Amino acid sequence: MNQSDRQSSSAARRRRTPSISTRAKKKKLTSSPSDNMDVPDEVVPASDLESAIKMKERLEKRNKARLEDVERRKEAKENQSDAKENVVYFFSTFNDELAAVEELLCACSDADQTAVAQKLDEASSKTVELQKYLNDSMVFLTTYDQRKVQMALQKLQTRLNETREQAMPKKKFGFRGLTKTSTATVKDAVVSPSVERSAAQVDGDPDGPQCGISNISDMVLVKTAEEINKEDVLLSHLSNCKVRLYGTPSTLHLKHIDRCEILCGPVATSVFVDHCQSSTLAVACQQLRTHNTKDTCVYLHVTSRAIVEDCHGVRFAPYTWSYPNLDEDFGAAELDRSCNNWEQVDDFNWLAVGTPSPNWTVIPEADRKTTWDP
Repeated sequence: MNQSDRQSSSAARRRRTPSISTRAKKKKLTSSPSDNMDVPDEVVPASDLESAIKMKERLEKRNKARLEDVERRKEAKENQSDAKENVVYFFSTFNDELAAVEELLCACSDADQTAVAQKLDEASSKTVELQKYLNDSMVFLTTYDQRKVQMALQKLQTRLNETREQAMPKKKFGFRGLTKTSTATVKDAVVSPSVERSAAQVDGDPDGPQCGISNISDMVLVKTAEEINKEDVLLSHLSNCKVRLYGTPSTLHLKHIDRCEILCGPVATSVFVDHCQSSTLAVACQQLRTHNTKDTCVYLHVTSRAIVEDCHGVRFAPYTWSYPNLDEDFGAAELDRSCNNWEQVDDFNWLAVGTPSPNWTVIPEADRKTTWDP
């Protein structure tokens, strides 16, 4: 076979024999579906699968906690914004009403008696409403703001009393230097209104409360509703006395009280206690402020929050004194009997958050007094 014949024979064989790539394509086209399935290189152990599931759960839990935290922060920011808006609105409204009362008092200087009486009544009503407004706003006011506003109200009440005294003066009455016999006991001396009115006047601030009892020891002292309704009442320098106040005073001031039992009907505004020791008090009011007091039990009905300052050993329990017409007196004083915050006490000397003040406590229920002598 010559050279040209050998080349022709090789070309014919190449045409009859498919290439490797051609054979691969034909094999892929003719193979069954089962031949094309991917076979894993290895089987995943059960422990690895369990770890993967736990990892997924942890990630989901972490993501949920993150979303909840974002929501809490968003809500806190909104609440903080609302609180700031409430405080701004409160002070705006309070200052406007305070200015209105001041204007009424200023107008009393050039008015006749009838107009003065009307303006003083209106000023007194507005002052009571301001106290109620403060009571309702305690929830978002800081302790500092509460104290600042209460001091403003106290100054306003003092000016109201001064204006009333100057424009419509009236004779004061009370006790002073009554003679005691050595055999006198607390129950031997029940004070009648006629005896009190004939006694000498009380020493003290001429612009202070106009109805009071002072400088008495070892006696039972009684005031009726006719004497104290809508009056500013002062009890001062009393020792080992029992006092019963029936009716609805406008305010009640207790100063320098030692070893006394003082029971009072509903007070329309505030009760102020200063330098009281070893005594028992039962009072109902919008607000109680107690200063320089020690070893004293307070049976309290208060619609805002009680305040103590420079006190020690003060104990609180709900108001339990009762007498005929008490419900009517609560209504006259405009005190809500269903709202009593007797155990919500702010100590201005104790600002530690989350730690109870050591200066006041709650009287255990078994030790509370529920019945009182007449």
